[in-house]
Amino acid sequence: MAREEPPAVETRTAMSPTERGTAAATSTPETTPGAGRTPPWATRLVVVGIVLSALNLRPAITSLGALLEEVRDGLGMSGGVAGVLTSVPPLCFAVFGVTAPRLARRFGPAAVVCAGMVAITAGLLIRPYLAGTAGFLAASALALMGIAVSNVLMPVIVKRWFPDRVGSMTGLYSMALALGTSVAAAVTVPLTDAMGGDWQAGLAVWAALAGAAVLPWLPLVRDRGGDTAPARQRERAAQERQATEEHAPLRITRSRTAWALAVFFGLQATAAYITMGWMPQIFRDAGVPAGTAGVLLAVTMVMGVPLAFVIPRVATRLSHQGPIVLALGVCGLAGYAGLYFAPAAGAWAWALLLGVSNCAFPLALTMVGMRARSGPGVAQLSAFAQSTGYLISIPGPLLVGVLYQQSGGWGLPIALMTGLMLPQMVVGFLAGRDRTVEEEAATR
Repeated sequence: MAREEPPAVETRTAMSPTERGTAAATSTPETTPGAGRTPPWATRLVVVGIVLSALNLRPAITSLGALLEEVRDGLGMSGGVAGVLTSVPPLCFAVFGVTAPRLARRFGPAAVVCAGMVAITAGLLIRPYLAGTAGFLAASALALMGIAVSNVLMPVIVKRWFPDRVGSMTGLYSMALALGTSVAAAVTVPLTDAMGGDWQAGLAVWAALAGAAVLPWLPLVRDRGGDTAPARQRERAAQERQATEEHAPLRITRSRTAWALAVFFGLQATAAYITMGWMPQIFRDAGVPAGTAGVLLAVTMVMGVPLAFVIPRVATRLSHQGPIVLALGVCGLAGYAGLYFAPAAGAWAWALLLGVSNCAFPLALTMVGMRARSGPGVAQLSAFAQSTGYLISIPGPLLVGVLYQQSGGWGLPIALMTGLMLPQMVVGFLAGRDRTVEEEAATR
């Protein structure tokens, strides 16, 4: 999985305007004597770091979901506090994610991701053993802070180290993220049972995986675009520094594409959190056994593993990603229709369709890397789209719960899900146009 692919895999005879701009910025030859090509070990280490980091970006959330009842009983947590706890992840992603570009400029992306993995390790290790709900929430916030900055900087690292393979590397990263999400959800309870039913140990064990993700970044923490970076990346970094000196900073809020991508990110995150939080209950209320309902959710999440690798590769070969957005949206609409008309009879089909629809997440990450020409532009766009998007996603799952409680059924909640999918398709189509945020910010 970590083997380098020949750059020619994603080379095309006809390049779109976005690709021509990227190629112009990254086409410094690496065969010039003294150019300082990247040591093979450094490239392999970055690939390993990307994969291990991606594996750790969701277990802090899904492992807690699997043991939420035990955690509530163990800490004496009220139902209201438990509801707040489920809303903490997107809130932390929004609040802490916006700081990532500034930290990356000062310390370098690799150093910040390394620190993020340390924060995840520490938070996961100590949160089960801190006394009281306040300590548990504080340690969870520490882990989520590490996840937030790493979320934002993964597309930056991909763009910087693999500018000719944005699709394949984003796919690898997204596939690892989906794998970590589904594995943590599936094995946390069996692991806890194997350790004598100790929920504290069942949560803390995931700190070991996060600790392993720290190691690949340690040799790279001093890298800020210096000798360890490829010649073309160093040349591009020099061009970016010159552009920063000659031009005003990028005003990301002036870009319509940035806003479209942020709203698209927020709506797909809303759909994903609703699916993870409520889909099993929809099936159970329709008469599906609890164990089967859990397996159906696992099927939905596992769909993201292969598709998260395929979709970004396909997206980078298109000048307009709108058709992919529409195809994923149609799958989501079909899944919601199935949940409304025949939730139990076609449960497996609806789980598969919603799993396909949830792959809007790796598509959004890919578009972040394609809608900006430079590394700083990607960092700003990633922070803006993810922070704004996660803020948008916070009310969705809570509103579904309110509608379900007030109406006593799933008709209104499913209508809400369907209604949110339509604007998601519209803004995703707009975000998929072959434009860059630098161009739009400069012309407005």
